Amino acid sequence: MIEYITGDIGELEPTMAVLECSGVGYGINITLMDYTKLQPLKRAKLYVHENIREDAHDLYGFITKQSRELFRQLIGVSGVGPNTARLILSSMTEDQLIDSIVNDKPGALKSVKGIGGKTAQRIIVDLKDKIKSTDISLISSTPEVGEAFDDAVAALTMLGFSTQASRMALKKLFSEDPSLTTEKAIKLALTML
Repeated sequence: MIEYITGDIGELEPTMAVLECSGVGYGINITLMDYTKLQPLKRAKLYVHENIREDAHDLYGFITKQSRELFRQLIGVSGVGPNTARLILSSMTEDQLIDSIVNDKPGALKSVKGIGGKTAQRIIVDLKDKIKSTDISLISSTPEVGEAFDDAVAALTMLGFSTQASRMALKKLFSEDPSLTTEKAIKLALTML
């Protein structure tokens, strides 16, 4: 099983990245959210989910383990395949998806192309308890209060990291240690981004 692939970005399209690793180019399906994060990069590390079927061996790649875990949770829902899960993660941020599941908001899921009312409700019913019981819920459940958090987000954004990625990393760090100073939070977040 492939855990991740690190390599030079040979080609990049909104739905696929080709990572060149030891002379082999791996075509990896990606989300639109990750596409925007990969655009300025020359080299990347993508956490991989392999989808092996009789007629195909597809790779789905994600910048973070959290988004890969959300993808895996989504494809575990009856009626949600890999392409639908990728479309959901392309249309909504991880925070928005988790919020819509945990807080029972099917309207947000129904706004995704191809997701009807029944599928949206099934996703919420199937994943609500799973997401609450895993570390994924830390992405959205950590309170974003405090000057240290806001200053750290501002500093990371000024360093060129996306606001969304910065907030996600800092939420996880502050959930583990709410007493972090701004400087310490930035140093720790840099190792995660």
